[in-house]
Amino acid sequence: MTPTDMTQAGTTQAGTTQAGTAKATGQAVLLDAVRVVYGTGPGAVTALDGVTLGFGQGTFTAVMGPSGSGKSTLLHCAAGLDRPTSGTVLIGGTDLGPLNEKALTLLRRERVGFVFQEYNLIDALTAEENVALPLRLAGRRPDPAEVRDALAEVGLAHRAGHRPAELSGGERQRVAIARSLISRPAVLFADEPTGALDSVASRAVMELLRGLVDTRGQTVVMVTHDPAAAAYADRVVLLADGRPAGELGRSTAAEIASRMALLEERC
Repeated sequence: MTPTDMTQAGTTQAGTTQAGTAKATGQAVLLDAVRVVYGTGPGAVTALDGVTLGFGQGTFTAVMGPSGSGKSTLLHCAAGLDRPTSGTVLIGGTDLGPLNEKALTLLRRERVGFVFQEYNLIDALTAEENVALPLRLAGRRPDPAEVRDALAEVGLAHRAGHRPAELSGGERQRVAIARSLISRPAVLFADEPTGALDSVASRAVMELLRGLVDTRGQTVVMVTHDPAAAAYADRVVLLADGRPAGELGRSTAAEIASRMALLEERC
């Protein structure tokens, strides 16, 4: 990655990141010298090796890389689901490091949305009950109109009373997206959101995510292995061996696939 790329990515020299820097550079999420090591001694595995990256407010970033490159680890650290071994993670200028588990849970509940490959819906609940669940867990009484609006935003107002088993895979993922958006998060993280979907459902989900960025100014950070999905993003960050290995601006699926092939050859 060139110095220009580093600046555009909202990066800073290791050890100098402050909350004010994150705000000044318009970063929704900022990782500074983030390192994640699993295990100790000779068997230790380094999943992230001093990663410094920023994700701008109101942008759509896809994170790609070969298997084992650290994509999911980066996403989980950026979302506050996992704590790094060292380094700093900031969401909206708030340093996650000093937060205890209760404060971190509250921050995730208020500022972070997360969409998983396997939907993680509650089978016994209807679509609208699944969407309302984060509000109930936060001790809030869901406003039925707010829940209906969230389902309408993902095109599923007519499926509000259906349970997951009565929905297609694409519909389940759209319910999961509505659930993640009900608390109006600052950042929406998505881990392989189209991995379990066919091409038609995948396109519908990606058009939905793209529309959230364009119409709402939603910040989206997505891990994917699919060049067609990554082509919806404003920016594609490439990882290899736990480190940034370059990036692309808005690109076609063919361009992204070609770049990934070169990266995998080097790995």
